[in-house]
Amino acid sequence: MTPERSNRGTRADGFGPDLPHGRWRAIWLAWRGVAICLVLMGAVAPARAETARRHVLVLFENNRLLPANVLGDRGITSALGEVDRSTEISTEFLDYPRFSGAAYVGTITRFLREKYAARPPGVIIVAGDTALDFVLNTRAELFPQVPVVHVGVASSFLASRPPLPEDVVGVPFAQDFAGTIAQALKWHPQARHLVLITGAAERDREWEQDLRRAAGGFEGRVSIEMLAGRPMAEVLKRVAELGPDTVVATPGFFRDGAGSIYLPADSVRLIAQAATAPVYGPFVTFIGTGVVGGWMTSFEAMGREGGAIANRLLDGQAAATLRLPQMMPSALYVDWRQIERWGIDPDAVPADAVIQFRAPGFWQTYRKEAIAVALAFLLQSLLLTALLLERNRRRLAQSSVDRHRFELAHASRLAVAGELTGSIAHEINQPLAAILSNAAAAEMMLDRGTARPGELKDILADIRRDDLRAGEVIRRLRALLAKHEVERQPVDLNDILSDVIALLNAEARRRRIALSARPVAEIITVVGDRIQLQQVLINLIMNAMDALADTPEEQRNIVLSLEGSATDATIRVRDRGHGITAEHLPKLFDSFFTTKRKGIGLGLSIARTLVEAHGGTITAESAPGEGATFTIQLPRVAPGGSAWVGRA
Repeated sequence: MTPERSNRGTRADGFGPDLPHGRWRAIWLAWRGVAICLVLMGAVAPARAETARRHVLVLFENNRLLPANVLGDRGITSALGEVDRSTEISTEFLDYPRFSGAAYVGTITRFLREKYAARPPGVIIVAGDTALDFVLNTRAELFPQVPVVHVGVASSFLASRPPLPEDVVGVPFAQDFAGTIAQALKWHPQARHLVLITGAAERDREWEQDLRRAAGGFEGRVSIEMLAGRPMAEVLKRVAELGPDTVVATPGFFRDGAGSIYLPADSVRLIAQAATAPVYGPFVTFIGTGVVGGWMTSFEAMGREGGAIANRLLDGQAAATLRLPQMMPSALYVDWRQIERWGIDPDAVPADAVIQFRAPGFWQTYRKEAIAVALAFLLQSLLLTALLLERNRRRLAQSSVDRHRFELAHASRLAVAGELTGSIAHEINQPLAAILSNAAAAEMMLDRGTARPGELKDILADIRRDDLRAGEVIRRLRALLAKHEVERQPVDLNDILSDVIALLNAEARRRRIALSARPVAEIITVVGDRIQLQQVLINLIMNAMDALADTPEEQRNIVLSLEGSATDATIRVRDRGHGITAEHLPKLFDSFFTTKRKGIGLGLSIARTLVEAHGGTITAESAPGEGATFTIQLPRVAPGGSAWVGRA
């Protein structure tokens, strides 16, 4: 095999058999065509995607600073963004009336066509009569197949021209000059003169015609003065001379008679500042410039309506199938500051009027704070009511407790009286026996005829003394046992100690106990209930007597002592019994605690209750084998110095 032959069936690159040259050329051309198609498809796809994007061109007739344009743009932007936030919005301004004429129209047309040739809009929104007229006249040169939505176009403008194409749609608005003038005359019934003001621009002349037609309906009521196309200085001079029987109506103007350019809102502001009569206008952008108000349509609402229509067109709905309102709604807009300035009756302002610049009332300004205060007051009232009810419930409960406490104290006195029955009977029997003996002796002396007046007088004196002694025992006993109305009265503690010693002397003698008192020379007065204080001392002394029952007779000694200071009175009851253990001292005054085999544990508890009811304190101290000492401290003047009443 020669080298030439051996290479004939193989490609020079070694990747396959060597094909004839013509066939290889055909394959190469086919692959190149495929590659070119792919490249072209890759280049065309972005362009188609770019064209398919939601793109809206918004064209305003005036410059960008016109307040109506600012509000309209806000409404359009918000409406377009509600459906698809990726919608691209391009905004242009014709800047009318500063620029106009055929040359300017041609320049703007070429500019817009070339600017948006690569990215044509899917919908055009035109704002204003001039913008709509511009697009209709240049549409064939711009974007002939693109639907158009008009906003802010007056119904009078549409009525003055041929019907719009099917793909040019929108909702017009009416400049309600007649409604605004009627409202002004209603609020100013004394008005006899109506001044109308317009400018010199083409739009100003259109407004002049609208004003004249609207004012024609009021010629029988007021005289009409038209200030049209005058220099601003002349207009300001005239409105500064108006009387109280005049009202002014104006849409403002773009150009005055001297050729100066204005925004309508700025011209109205100058007029309202100079006028000596109330000024009314038809545009919402005038509120805040000094006009009182008027029947107006919201520019922002117009923009939102136009944006909503554009969304439907971008979604593929045909313009001819849209069902749109016949007219944008209007409302009465009012500057509340001007209502007050011109003395208009607030009640004459309709409830559905759109009121601006009204100082909020207390409720509007402090609503949250007022609600919070009201809730706090309500909660406090409920809390106070609950506290008063609880206080009343506690008072009733405390009254019930006091009643039961004093019933218990009375029962305790009865129990003490039961323990003293024997000694009291002995104490009464002694004077009664002495009385009987003296009476028998006197009778015997009289029977014998030996009675001498002096002896009979002595016998009668003994009888009287014994009778008083028995009567005093009975009196003290009755006072101790009786259930009485308790009244805090000034009492001398020396007298109380004497009464207690007199009541218990017989019992002390029966038990072979030495009972003594150590009063003081001065009068120590406290405010309290005599019987209750006696009961406290009787309970303490009876307990001391019980404690001495098992002690030697020579140690059976109980001493009552009284001391006084500038503010307090101190009573001590000492005995020489076995004393009280340390573990029992803390519980000594607790209810139902007792160390006696037959005790019920209420004596000391009642004593503490009665002492504390008198504003005092009672304590106990003891050393084993040395007896016990109970100390009572009472204020020498009761807290507040007032008496109290209870049942005991």
